[in-house]
Amino acid sequence: MPRAKRGFKARRRRNRILKAASGFRSGRRKIWRRTVEAVHHAWKHAYVGRKLKKRQMRRLWIVRIGAAARGHGMSYSRFIHAVTKSGIEIDRKVMAELAVVDPDAFSQIVASAKQGLG
Repeated sequence: MPRAKRGFKARRRRNRILKAASGFRSGRRKIWRRTVEAVHHAWKHAYVGRKLKKRQMRRLWIVRIGAAARGHGMSYSRFIHAVTKSGIEIDRKVMAELAVVDPDAFSQIVASAKQGLG
């Protein structure tokens, strides 16, 4: 029976793993088994990190909106309630950006939200 060489697919798989481990140190880059474990571990954390990043950004937007709303005499929850009640359809990302970059526009949103509430 002739010897079966694995061909280019196995080499391509190994090269992909080795390229992913190029920034690792010591045996995590050189020893194959440790390299595979380290790369799979890193890929798992990268997947989880992509989900966490979305949560952290939403938390940041909420903090920024809350701080800006408190400057206008409203808490975050009352402000969001007023915005939804008045029919303003601006998401938190845009409101947080307005609160930081353009405070005048944010104050107009607060004023219209207060009008819609009351």
